[in-house]
Amino acid sequence: MSVVDNAVYRAGRRESEPDSLDGTLGVLRDEESADGRGPADFAWIGLLRPDDDEMMRVARDFGLPELAVEDAVHAHQRPKIERYDDIEFVVLRPAWYVDEDEDVQVGEIHLFLGSDFVVAVRHAEVPDLADVRRRLEDDPDLLQLGPRAVLYGILDRIVDDYAPVVSELRRDIDQIETEVFGGDPDVSRRIYRLSREVIEFQRATDPLRGMMRTLLAETGDDADAVQLHRGLRDVADHVEQAVEAADGFRQLLERLLSVNASLVGQRQNDEMQRLSETSLAQGEEVKKISSWAAIIFAPSMIGGIYGMNFEHMPELSWTYGYPFALGLMVAAAVVLYAVFKSRGWL
Repeated sequence: MSVVDNAVYRAGRRESEPDSLDGTLGVLRDEESADGRGPADFAWIGLLRPDDDEMMRVARDFGLPELAVEDAVHAHQRPKIERYDDIEFVVLRPAWYVDEDEDVQVGEIHLFLGSDFVVAVRHAEVPDLADVRRRLEDDPDLLQLGPRAVLYGILDRIVDDYAPVVSELRRDIDQIETEVFGGDPDVSRRIYRLSREVIEFQRATDPLRGMMRTLLAETGDDADAVQLHRGLRDVADHVEQAVEAADGFRQLLERLLSVNASLVGQRQNDEMQRLSETSLAQGEEVKKISSWAAIIFAPSMIGGIYGMNFEHMPELSWTYGYPFALGLMVAAAVVLYAVFKSRGWL
């Protein structure tokens, strides 16, 4: 079975470690323990990736609500707290940052809290709740408050793990700002990818606000849970910080995407302007070349006509034929030059 830890607690201290769930139930249901002190306070059972059959057995042994068990088996739930008679079902979404992929990974933890038991179902190795268990076991005064103390410990760990995620996202956004104003052509893709990560992080943190309000209201008037209430209030403050940071990141990324689009448009306009200016300059050069070609072509044409040396050409025997041809060449060139000059081609 996928049981990673199974312990029974009395007065905030780990009393025994039954080798099976039946053994755990036996310790919890015994009216009097071997030392005559009555049944133990509560059991804390940790499960990692249980299959359907394992969850059905746990549900049968501890009387877990069927709908909540289905949610725990299939996962992909939003953070929430639901009550089924005397059992609470809590869904939490731990998050951690994978630097190599610039990716925010989000896991899922399901908790079933009864009056004398906690069943923690994990679907990922992260976070390792063994650290949470050890920390709570080092504080018997807190742990003796029972399942709610376990819920607080796990909440505290998950919310504390949000801080590195926020820090890494802030670092990525700082890099993106530099890339946006540096003209990186791939920055739009990175902004979009990081926006999706931030939204996923928001889905893990936003619902915790309502959950923390509920838990604080329930422990606020309990004189025996002052320490627990203070701890939950600290967790609630950290939740608010994470939620506000995620919301700020999302808005900043939206603005960066708009700014980048504007900068890309401006660069494209500048490029089009440069191309237009280049085209105009090339057009002016073409005009000059064409004008001079026309000016040179006119005398060449006249010279070519009179250089054909046909026998019957009226101007060949004319005394002024040669100076007339030269004058015609000059006149044609001057006229063409004046025309092109007046039109601004030269």
